Amino acid sequence: MRFALPAAALPVAALIAIAAPVIAQGLPGTANKALVTAGTYQVDPNHTQVTWTVNHMGFSMLSGQFGAGSGSITVDPAKPAATKVDVTFPVDQLSTTAARFTEHLKSKDFFDVATNPTARFVSTAVTPTANGATMTGNLTLKGVTKPVTLQVHFVGAGNNPMSKKLNFGFHATGTINRSDFGLGYAVPAVSDKVDLTINAAFSAS
Repeated sequence: MRFALPAAALPVAALIAIAAPVIAQGLPGTANKALVTAGTYQVDPNHTQVTWTVNHMGFSMLSGQFGAGSGSITVDPAKPAATKVDVTFPVDQLSTTAARFTEHLKSKDFFDVATNPTARFVSTAVTPTANGATMTGNLTLKGVTKPVTLQVHFVGAGNNPMSKKLNFGFHATGTINRSDFGLGYAVPAVSDKVDLTINAAFSAS
């Protein structure tokens, strides 16, 4: 007896077939920084995330997330301090685990995405450290630009077996005060301090 896959399942089956060799070989990326050559690389919007976390009334920690819309990194392994990053985030596509909460965040009480649909981070300085780098830059959010400091750690690099292109990424952390950006609704019942966790991926063109 033969069974036919429903038409809707064919893309999934095809994806599994394509991904199988990738899964079989393990992690293609390594922590070898020498794999990254000098040049400008585009942000990978499918694998870049900005997660923000606040203390909600002292009861729990609450998080939401943005992706990346566009941007790039310019690097030269011989001159790490000259690294430049410029990434735009689609704030109007923010996500949480509750639809009503998401819509409230998009309103004028918070991000006012109808007027300010994107945010942007542009680096201004990079200082290499023993475990990565300290990156400072200007964050523009809700029409306000303020300096932000991030602690950045290299994750890994290698050729993506699916795209056949060099990929590499970083993990970064930092904090901001949301009231600095006109997002002070419900402070101090909900913390002014926001913890940021950034997973940034970049790819060769």
